[in-house]
Amino acid sequence: MKQVVVLSGKGGTGKTSLVAAFAHLAAANHVPDAPSASQIRLVLVDADVDASNLELVLQPRQLEAHDFVAGELAVVDPELCSGCGVCETVCRFDAISIPSAPGPAYARVDEFACEGCAACLYACPQQAIHMQPQLVGQWFRSVTPYGPLFHAALRPGAENSGKLVTLVKQMARFLALDNSYPLVLVDGPPGIGCPAISAAAGADMVLIVTEPSVAGLHDFERAWGVAHHFGIPVAAVINKADICPQGTQQIERFCHEKKIPLLGIIPFDVAVTHAMSSGRPVTAVGGPAARAMCTVWDAFLQRLGNLE
Repeated sequence: MKQVVVLSGKGGTGKTSLVAAFAHLAAANHVPDAPSASQIRLVLVDADVDASNLELVLQPRQLEAHDFVAGELAVVDPELCSGCGVCETVCRFDAISIPSAPGPAYARVDEFACEGCAACLYACPQQAIHMQPQLVGQWFRSVTPYGPLFHAALRPGAENSGKLVTLVKQMARFLALDNSYPLVLVDGPPGIGCPAISAAAGADMVLIVTEPSVAGLHDFERAWGVAHHFGIPVAAVINKADICPQGTQQIERFCHEKKIPLLGIIPFDVAVTHAMSSGRPVTAVGGPAARAMCTVWDAFLQRLGNLE
């Protein structure tokens, strides 16, 4: 079993569109005249837990839903709190306040500012504070026409997205191992922060989708830097390559300098927008971008090697 993570240094490069197209192409029965040898059973993961959207294209049917509990929140018992203000003094995150009169003078905790450090718990002379586990999101197992999908939703403003990414990837990996799936394909989060690092951990390949925008090369370099730091092989795809030929050439030069395999170049195509708005993979609609993605898929399989 191999794990491939599709990353980008920023959002909006077409990463999810490419993953959906790969899922569609892997299920060769959905592609006219596709050889049976190209059928690949895969497990899909949407690791963008802050803004999950792969499910919008793959028409999933939810099988399981599980709460994700991570971190703790300070909770004040009003009956025990004397309003002495010690907790407010020791809190480094300004998460605790003592409202002035009128009204009862007991400590209030801002749940969005609380970091769960428990300093207030140990400082409180009245033992009026306890730590409560936080429900920060949910993760799901679904079935799609193209294979199992693991995805998640983090609550607005919640943290620990890196842990949630690790969890959904782990669940996908367990299913793949138990059922002999040869490939786990992960739609990673944008950027290079903790969620992206968690998504890339343990991967056999990172496929970076970039675009020739003003910040395209800069963000591509950042994403490559993360994968290179952790010793993960990298390949690249340039999306919407014809909107700025000069930018595309700069990305190609960078790939040549760093010896990054460039699997293909995808042109700008309004059919992509139509496919996304109708909730279908681009390759199910057709057009220049779909044909280019088929070429990228073939190059991707050759680069990945034996999936038996």
